[in-house]
Amino acid sequence: MNREERYDFVIVGGGPNGTALAAYLAKSGQSVCVLEERPESGGACENTEPIPGVRIDPHTTYMYAGAAPGFEQLELWKHGFRMDWRPSTVQMARPDMEPVAGAANLTTEGVVPLVDKDVFGWAKITGMAGEPPFARELLRAIYWCPPHPPEVEITAENIPYMQVYKQYAPDVWTEELLDMTMWELMDEYIETESYKVQMAMVAWYSGASPEWEGVAVPAVGGALAFAYVGVTPPRGGMHGYFHSIIRCAMAHGAVIRTICPVDEIIIREGRAVGVRLRDTAAWGEKTIWANKAVVSAMDIQQTFLKLIGPQHMDVSFLQRIKDISLKGSSIYVSHFLFREPPRFRSKFKGLENAIADGVVYPCDSRELYYEHIMDINARKGSPSMPPEKVLWISCGSKRNIPDACRIPDRYLVSPFYVIVPPPEYHVEGPDALAKEKDKWDAYMLKAYSQVAENAEDDLVQMWSNPPWESEHRNVGLIGGGWYATRMCKDQLWTNRPLPEYSRYRSPIDGLYFCHQTSGHPGGLALMAIPYNLMHILIEDGLVEPGDWWYPSPWYIPEKGKISAIPRK
Repeated sequence: MNREERYDFVIVGGGPNGTALAAYLAKSGQSVCVLEERPESGGACENTEPIPGVRIDPHTTYMYAGAAPGFEQLELWKHGFRMDWRPSTVQMARPDMEPVAGAANLTTEGVVPLVDKDVFGWAKITGMAGEPPFARELLRAIYWCPPHPPEVEITAENIPYMQVYKQYAPDVWTEELLDMTMWELMDEYIETESYKVQMAMVAWYSGASPEWEGVAVPAVGGALAFAYVGVTPPRGGMHGYFHSIIRCAMAHGAVIRTICPVDEIIIREGRAVGVRLRDTAAWGEKTIWANKAVVSAMDIQQTFLKLIGPQHMDVSFLQRIKDISLKGSSIYVSHFLFREPPRFRSKFKGLENAIADGVVYPCDSRELYYEHIMDINARKGSPSMPPEKVLWISCGSKRNIPDACRIPDRYLVSPFYVIVPPPEYHVEGPDALAKEKDKWDAYMLKAYSQVAENAEDDLVQMWSNPPWESEHRNVGLIGGGWYATRMCKDQLWTNRPLPEYSRYRSPIDGLYFCHQTSGHPGGLALMAIPYNLMHILIEDGLVEPGDWWYPSPWYIPEKGKISAIPRK
């Protein structure tokens, strides 16, 4: 067997970021090899079948990529991508934005109806209403745009999402947006407290906490991305989405190899020139050379501390890499299989279908919200709140997703989320929740029973992933959370992962970043990092895609580089 191979690009990591980049590069005419350590690529876009006839998503479930240019640029529908549209989602997003009959939130006391100001206020700040609606433009400005070059001073005039507001909703635009919290923004446009709590919860689960200063719009963006098509799942789950990506990459000639752990990124004369596989790789010990670049779609700490080593780095840079941390939260994920459909308590009468689609509960007050986050951000321990009060999100019963549960007379509620501390920060140790899994499984079921009165009696089987198990199951889920680092002001856009390396270039020539820990915007907005990185690879003269590719309208070329804006 040949012990050496050569490609234009070698990508380390076959998750959604690395494989989407491979699709972009291969469609641009580049030879690409993707190396994945696990037996199956896909990263957090994973489906499992714990028993015959039941499919669950252990990690990602929601489709945050609805606004991604990659759907049209990579023509994913040609490679099998389909959506199972939920009627309630389509109704909530219809252009005239009339309030949906029965729209309400759930609290421990029952149903709290929304008022017109809630519906129209949220639609106004998210761009779901307007002449024309601009939700897609807002999401693309937040996520699908590379950070500005270092020589550009960041101002309220040139931040992409501020430009969108100025163009489409000038009455929303104000320089104060740059310092506001999401709570403050919602207080201005939304009336009902329980609705604010619901949206704050969705933002928190999406990585940007509503109480953090300076991230009002990114936090709103997380909630908007969730609602844009997020509660409508891809057919076949998130792995169905990933299959379309990998089919696209392979159709354009990319080579995807699994069970191929990389032992070393080879550095010669200060430049990344290839990788060396471990001797345990399915292909045996092997060197794979990169004509143009090596791209790490792995956690940034693993990249530099394990695959490169300190001999190739400045001591101060190495320390800064070691200091990068999750600083946020993680999620305990459960899935319930019932023998009867959930019977929702009488105090929630009229919202049965909405609860079945998915729900945030309980949305009583922001004080209750703060009580919950005290466990994660202050005490850094397991939930201290009783299960009757803990805040959670459920994706619903998935009754309208035909392939999730194929067992007659069985009903799947999947997934069910409660936020917990990341393993690295838990005061009782990284495996604290995993060691008491039976206890916390019972806690999760009790929490869901606050809405479904028959949950405890009709449970057939339950599957759960504490954060520690998620991290060991999927090496890309550093800290057990898929957004990797928190979306706070000092880790956003031009500050992520470090200000001088925010444009996906590393301090080593020929080595680029393509992982949620190493670049804007993190892990939830699928295809964002590969799309943004394409601008930089074009700037560096490594790629020249065809007419099918277009840059972000808010992209600013770096001085002295090739512009990614096509010549007319």
